[in-house]
Amino acid sequence: MKNGERARAGHGSPAAPGPTAGPGPTPAPGPTVVGREAEIAGIRSRIAADRSHSSVLIVEGDPGAGKSVLLDLAVRLTRGTGQRVLRAVGSESEASLAFAGLHQMLRPVLDDLGGLPARQRSALRTALGLAEDAEDAETAETPDALLVGLAVLTLVSDLSEPAPLLVVVDDAQWIDRASLDVLSFLARRMAGEPVTLLMGVRAAAVLPGFDKGYERLEIGPLSGDAANRLLDEQPKRPTGRTRARILREAAGNPLALVELARATADREPEGSGVEGPLPVTDRLEGIFARHVRHLPEATRRALLLLAATDAADAPAAARGLPEAADTVWAPAERAGLVRQDGTGVSFRHPLVRSAVYHAAPFEQRRRAHLALARQLGEEPDRRAWHLAAAAVRPDEQVSAALRETAGRARRRGGHAAAAAALERAAELSPHRADQARLLADAADTAVFTGQLGWVEHLAAGVRERSDDPALIGRAALATGRLLTLGPHHTAAFALLSRVADEAAATRSPRLLDALAAAAVVRYYSGEESQRQRIEALLADVPDSAAGGALRAWVLAVSDPSGAGASLAPALPRLIAAAKGEAGSLTALAVVAWLLDRTPLAARTFDEAFGRWQAHGPLPAGLACAAGWAYLEQGRWADARSVAAEIAEVASGAGLDHAEACARTLDATVLALLGEPAEARGSAERALALVDPLESRSVAVLARRALGLAAVAEGDYDSAYAQFRAAFTEDGDLVHYHVSPTVLAELAAAAVRRGHREPAARLLERSARHLGPGMSARLFLLVERGRALLAEPERAERHFRAALAGEAGEQWPFERAQTRLDYGEWLRRQRRVAEARPLLTGALDTFRRLGARPWIDRAKAELRAAGIEADAAAPGALTELSPQQQQIVRLAAHGLTNREIGEKLFLSPRTVGSHLYRVFPKLGITARAQLRDLLDDALQATGSAH
Repeated sequence: MKNGERARAGHGSPAAPGPTAGPGPTPAPGPTVVGREAEIAGIRSRIAADRSHSSVLIVEGDPGAGKSVLLDLAVRLTRGTGQRVLRAVGSESEASLAFAGLHQMLRPVLDDLGGLPARQRSALRTALGLAEDAEDAETAETPDALLVGLAVLTLVSDLSEPAPLLVVVDDAQWIDRASLDVLSFLARRMAGEPVTLLMGVRAAAVLPGFDKGYERLEIGPLSGDAANRLLDEQPKRPTGRTRARILREAAGNPLALVELARATADREPEGSGVEGPLPVTDRLEGIFARHVRHLPEATRRALLLLAATDAADAPAAARGLPEAADTVWAPAERAGLVRQDGTGVSFRHPLVRSAVYHAAPFEQRRRAHLALARQLGEEPDRRAWHLAAAAVRPDEQVSAALRETAGRARRRGGHAAAAAALERAAELSPHRADQARLLADAADTAVFTGQLGWVEHLAAGVRERSDDPALIGRAALATGRLLTLGPHHTAAFALLSRVADEAAATRSPRLLDALAAAAVVRYYSGEESQRQRIEALLADVPDSAAGGALRAWVLAVSDPSGAGASLAPALPRLIAAAKGEAGSLTALAVVAWLLDRTPLAARTFDEAFGRWQAHGPLPAGLACAAGWAYLEQGRWADARSVAAEIAEVASGAGLDHAEACARTLDATVLALLGEPAEARGSAERALALVDPLESRSVAVLARRALGLAAVAEGDYDSAYAQFRAAFTEDGDLVHYHVSPTVLAELAAAAVRRGHREPAARLLERSARHLGPGMSARLFLLVERGRALLAEPERAERHFRAALAGEAGEQWPFERAQTRLDYGEWLRRQRRVAEARPLLTGALDTFRRLGARPWIDRAKAELRAAGIEADAAAPGALTELSPQQQQIVRLAAHGLTNREIGEKLFLSPRTVGSHLYRVFPKLGITARAQLRDLLDDALQATGSAH
């Protein structure tokens, strides 16, 4: 048994009572747990019957340490109070089946799916393979991964309404990736729900989405005292040298202690049977295998069939197994290998299953898989994998079945399962050309799992099996696309450049795809030589309507103020030609943002997000561009929402560079809102995640955020140092797109700290570099900087140029800064009457945006100009979090909690909880008051846009 338990199953006596850890429900009878009092107390606190908030706990330890026993205890304690439990157990052979773990977890509550909103219900049923008939299953669209996650969140929220809910996932390292992504989504979004999620995982196993940010309970070895107590509990307690040897070799592992004591009860460990410094798991597998060898032939056959069977095979596979009451199981149960419960026969521990399976000769395992395949005629995916496990040579029919499995997995959004099926299909294909093609398909699919090592392995397989440049280039491009999301941009560009060279030599259409990915690397790194390389290769690409969006992307991303500047007039036509396709719209929105067509960018992002599908054909890089567009347009709450969503996903997936981008965006908004400490923390975290020389874009954005945080505190020495870091020692741009946006801030800080002349030289050097391709926005920023740095007699013409026309209204905060600077200059020139309207206009904008430090400065200038500004503070909406602002706006438009939850991927209960908390802050008592409250704020925002 496990975790210091003693189960006397097969010995005719009940389990001895175990120690308790604090008050709580009395569990149903179960195995005794020795030496885990602290761990039990921690679990009890999370499953208390009166809990009203969510909790996530990762229970990790070596095989046999007792994770499963502690989780079993949590289940018994919870069920003992009448509360509901959802449970799933991972299995190695199910790890390639998309949503197998989710199906196992939700199987007891599938009848409750009918209460979900229609879109959620449809997405979840499709993911679980519950289409009404075979034709529906084949024609069903790939479910949106976020919609599947939201459906599970809504279902869990509904199930926890009557009483707190416990969700237990054991052996999570073997849960399929699609299910794990849903569980990660649930863990991040169920705040405020009375739901506890316990995840059991083997030590050192990678658990995507749960690798950081959650509390972990490490189940280590038992203490010497606890190990001795556990041995004393055994039916035949070992003594003397035998006991000492068991303690030494078990090394505190409870399962090893129990099993070695069981083994030595039958035979003293004098020979080679337990000699040697083998790892505990190897030793245990050897012990279990020896048990199997002594069992009757019929029992061994039944055990092997059970070992080859997965939970996903039930109930069809169960027809090929002996009934639970069959006497064939009795010897295995007496040997402690299996146990019986209300649902049938199961192995006592995963190591038993592994030992039974691997101890059998291959031919016996093969026959078991073939038998299961015959039973699973109505389960084509499971049948295909069993046939693959039984294959002894290449088999085109099995390969074809796996290809069909991959197609079904892809339609359900199970990219990891699809890639695994394609990889195995390649191994079983008789023809090398087909093997290479299938491995290239697998590499393309595996890109969406984020597993770079796997994609590289698949690409290497393509190179080994084919000399076809097109296939090799495809596989290399897949690797390069994934490399762009990591921190090693030099290596990524080298690979993508090589792919582009080879595509150019063969006039392959893949050239534009490679350059599009390379342009993302160029933006992140800011490396000038990369721009030159991209433009040289782009000259070989013929113009085509189909490639219009990609070509625009490449030009704008790699050189927005040069070659890309000419694209601005063509953008509306290109956007119209995209015909609502989400991927193309997103790419063109990024282009519009890079070219400082901010309102067009924001509108196009809004349209793209409204039509978004799981994966578009265009690069997914520069994902934070939407947030920056919203920030520049004055939609700061929307910008923070984008940052939060990207940081959440990137952190869970281990994509450090993407997380760093999101953190710089959030840091910038925080600084503008007057939260300098939080802004610094976020910006410094971003810098810690990247190499500044490999990712100049993030480095400069983080420095800009740190400079704005210093300005918010009135520390202009620090602000100048941070802004100056956006330029080289010689005054050149560190990053071709981001550094120019810092020029006006650098000038403002320089004037206050006596660095006027060097700042003026740097600004003019940058203006010459930008040349005639300078955008309208950059022109206004340069003119503001010139006005601040100029001598008094020459400053005004630059202020007027910076405020000329209506174009500057696109960027409300920057416009208000210029009005504030000009009003301050006019007041100091004793032109107070002219200064007042400028200062008042600036104050109005700062108040609407919630820019507290700039509000205070504008009010101080107005007082100096003889006007006492009223005491109005930023609107109450500004005090809310970005998510709360979104909820309030949607509720004001009449959406129900369930409808709001579906849009924001929250549970209805969480939406209601947010509204309950914000009503007092907004000074209202009813939902009906929201629309009136928001009218003025929405009109003000609209005028700014």
